[in-house]
Amino acid sequence: MKFGIISFAHMHAYSYARALGEIAGVALVGVADPDPERGPAAAQQFGATYYRDYQELLAQDIDAVIICSANADHKEHAIAAAQAGKHVLCEKPISVSVPDARAMIEAAEKAGVVLQTAFPVRHSNPVRLLKAAIDDGKLGEIIAINATNHGKMPPGWFLDPAQAGGGAVMDHTVHVADLVRWMLKTEFTRVYAEVDTLLHDVGIDDCGMLTADLASGAFMSLDPSWSRPDSFTTWGDVTMQVIGTKGVASLDAFRQAGMVYVATSPNSPGRVFENGWGNDADRELIEAFIAAVKGEPNEGASGLDGLKAMELALAAYESANRAAPVALPLSVA
Repeated sequence: MKFGIISFAHMHAYSYARALGEIAGVALVGVADPDPERGPAAAQQFGATYYRDYQELLAQDIDAVIICSANADHKEHAIAAAQAGKHVLCEKPISVSVPDARAMIEAAEKAGVVLQTAFPVRHSNPVRLLKAAIDDGKLGEIIAINATNHGKMPPGWFLDPAQAGGGAVMDHTVHVADLVRWMLKTEFTRVYAEVDTLLHDVGIDDCGMLTADLASGAFMSLDPSWSRPDSFTTWGDVTMQVIGTKGVASLDAFRQAGMVYVATSPNSPGRVFENGWGNDADRELIEAFIAAVKGEPNEGASGLDGLKAMELALAAYESANRAAPVALPLSVA
């Protein structure tokens, strides 16, 4: 199976490219990126052919593409890929508006290709264990979830509202929203949110607080932010406390790691980093997408899953602007 990657604008592109190089029977053969430095460097790093124009990549004999461009460009790239007959794995959030996401889903359906949204946290072993406990009824009826997704502030286009579609609330809400929908098999019905810029001198939100109702009767609170320093060891923390009628479970999706302290010299403070011993969620995300392309069962998130997760973030912004709860789904023409 031959893959291409459209843009290395998103940092996750590098881990996806690495994963493709580790999975038998697949190959990354092309990289398209308009950045004349980043694109060729990524192509050389992963042994792929470089194309400045993504349409040139789509004209090649490839089966699928992974889209890691700026959020606002996802629609253009995904629709073009679908029309070219290529299966699509799109970085989250799926897009920046409900109409754009719907257009992407419709294009994939019309072309008969797979469209999945990249939610790697689904594939974390701790998350799987929690989902199994919920599925098996060990926690009883789920009443409430208290969640966080804290991380460090990303650079570049992430800080441009036109390209990103939102700041920390967009960036970090969608992961948890997808997990909650997936594990509880229900939909969000209402959200109230406060959104602000309190931590950095940027022109976009860097923190927020969401409280949301679900159709099942459960209630969720979520703290998404870019509140961690540049030295923070992961892009987010993704923690959840799940309260049920029979028990309570706590999740910390990224704690399958050990801290490593390295003394580089007698006069140096050394380095500190995490050495993960858990499963590789990014690789298993790619494996799930490959299974979907083959028509096999998988745990990947669909385009609709991506839309629903993004919709909660968009409703949170609307709620913050109106200083009032907002009902879901959004009424969008």
